[in-house]
Amino acid sequence: MKKSSQRRLLSLPAVHPCGAISPATLLESLVALAGDVDGFRSETFTSHRRSAREVIRQVGAILAFLQEIDSPLPHSLVLSFSELHVTLQKIRLLLSDCSRRGARLWILMRSDRVSGEFRVLIRSIATVLDVLPLDLVAASPETKELVRLVGWQAWKVPIETDAADERAAGMVTSILNQFKNGYAPARQNVEQVMNHLKIRSWAECSEEISFLETELFSCEDPGDSGLLSSLMGFMVYSRAVLFDLDSSPAIVNCRSKQSKNVLNDVNLEELRCPISLELMTDPVTLSTGQTYNRSSIKRWLDAGCHTCPVTGEKLTDDKLLVPNSTLLKLVEQLCHENNIQITEPNNQKRDLSKTEKPGSAAAIRAMRMTAAYLVDKLWTSVNEEEKAKAAHEIRLLTKSNLFNRDCFVESGAVRWLLKLSSSSNPSAQEQSVAALLNISKAQLGRIAIFEAGGVHPVLKVLEKGLKVEAQQNAAAILFYLSSIDEYRKEIGEAPEAIPALVELLRKGTYRGKKNAVVTLFGLLLFPGNLPRVLAAGALPVLIHTLSIEKEDLISDTTGVLAKIAEKPEGAKVILRYSAVPLLVEVLRSSTSRSGKEHCVAVLLSLCHHGGKKVARLLNEFTSLMPSLYSLLTEGSPHTAKKARALLNHLHYFHEDSCPSAVIPPSQDQSSVPAQ
Repeated sequence: MKKSSQRRLLSLPAVHPCGAISPATLLESLVALAGDVDGFRSETFTSHRRSAREVIRQVGAILAFLQEIDSPLPHSLVLSFSELHVTLQKIRLLLSDCSRRGARLWILMRSDRVSGEFRVLIRSIATVLDVLPLDLVAASPETKELVRLVGWQAWKVPIETDAADERAAGMVTSILNQFKNGYAPARQNVEQVMNHLKIRSWAECSEEISFLETELFSCEDPGDSGLLSSLMGFMVYSRAVLFDLDSSPAIVNCRSKQSKNVLNDVNLEELRCPISLELMTDPVTLSTGQTYNRSSIKRWLDAGCHTCPVTGEKLTDDKLLVPNSTLLKLVEQLCHENNIQITEPNNQKRDLSKTEKPGSAAAIRAMRMTAAYLVDKLWTSVNEEEKAKAAHEIRLLTKSNLFNRDCFVESGAVRWLLKLSSSSNPSAQEQSVAALLNISKAQLGRIAIFEAGGVHPVLKVLEKGLKVEAQQNAAAILFYLSSIDEYRKEIGEAPEAIPALVELLRKGTYRGKKNAVVTLFGLLLFPGNLPRVLAAGALPVLIHTLSIEKEDLISDTTGVLAKIAEKPEGAKVILRYSAVPLLVEVLRSSTSRSGKEHCVAVLLSLCHHGGKKVARLLNEFTSLMPSLYSLLTEGSPHTAKKARALLNHLHYFHEDSCPSAVIPPSQDQSSVPAQ
């Protein structure tokens, strides 16, 4: 989760105490630092255990000495104590890195550097103790003698990489070479490495992958980047091959529902940002009491919006973003209990979805072997839970990486995921549909799903999915399929498709409604689907959605209405359901630029197809003209163009208007079609 420091692993920055610091203050800080280092006795070190124990033992003896020193202290101690302070800072950081969960494999493979750091720091202890004026310190002779002994040992003790660590690192290198050459490693060799690192569960393996991924994105060294990529491929393969369902807490609706904790009473939707719909990893609360992810609400405010997106209230202070630590703790607990991996907000982070290939041949082939293994598990396993676990792995691996999606398409995953989508096991169905959704985000994936006859099974889940999440994801798959011209026609011709989307828009969750409305828009890009949308009763549902939903869903809904209104038959139905007052109100009150543009487009199309009758109706709304005139100066060029065309319509058909109010014919844009 979110950390206060951006320090890279094995970088050991330290702050030198200022020269004017008093000896007593410096001593107090040294005692605290040494106490922190001594506290690492209870930590687990999966590698470099001997070096870690040695430095902790030495610092423990120094701590006993520091705690015994009596005041007053001579100022001549400041120089020695300052050097010791810097050394202890670095030791604390190094021990933190070596005991860090998730970094075990990376630390093992950087053994030479880690051993070198331990050697330098232990020798630094020796140097400091050599020059420390013990005769000036008020402490017992026994303690002083112990310090002298520690200094002598710090010079003499050999600091090398443990032999067991060298063997384990060598085995990892051998496995990476096997990947590179296209050979799957022996299972017992992979198990031996995992045992050495004490990685014994799916969750621990996932921690390693998450850490390596984070390091990879911030790495600028090509050599380190290639190694990180290879190690991540190795851990992905290990997680898929070694850790079965029994050790995996991540299958949705498996163990999380059995947990007796506060999360049982928490609505997951309340932990999502109302703008991005993602779990809030940096929640902040506005003056209206509404909470958002910091990055999302900042974009909203930076765009010139000074109202609360949820309530519409004007913000008394749009710079006041109060961190919501209580909600953050709930999100952290949720992620821990369910092994949900959340990326830290970082504007500098590269977009995984744009990653085409891993940075090494070993990582590429490891991913392909992992894909082949999981697909084989999908069609050979007789246990539905085992299939669900395989689908869950595919879901994770295809979530945000184009190369991984292509790997699973090439390995034939689509066919078996589609088959699993008809499972009577809710978890298996949900995981398979979610994996298909990720695959459908890639062009090859959309083609594979369609050519495998995937439209019908996806529609079946949309209609009768065992879980709401599965139905929502099925709608999203149809949205991605509808991006291809020929697929829109076939989806629309399926008799259950559009009615099921309308039903999801009517009764679904917020996310389900959003998926349904954008899919309807995609299908309407094929003109032949308009009669089917109207026949399915979409209009009253869309109009009702305008009156009850949040800003971004209203924007999407007005986009669908704008598409419907382009055709005379669509405009006629919109007028029949008396949608004009609501559209005018949305245009007046909406803070969404796209929502305003869509509203103008709908009204312009209604005027175009309804003529004088519609113009007279629009002129009855006193708030319409001010809204349109404000768009001439405040809207985008495209929106302003449509607003001007609509104003021309209204002035032209306004029988009682003053001639001077009519916009000159040379500026008339009434022929601009609504888009």
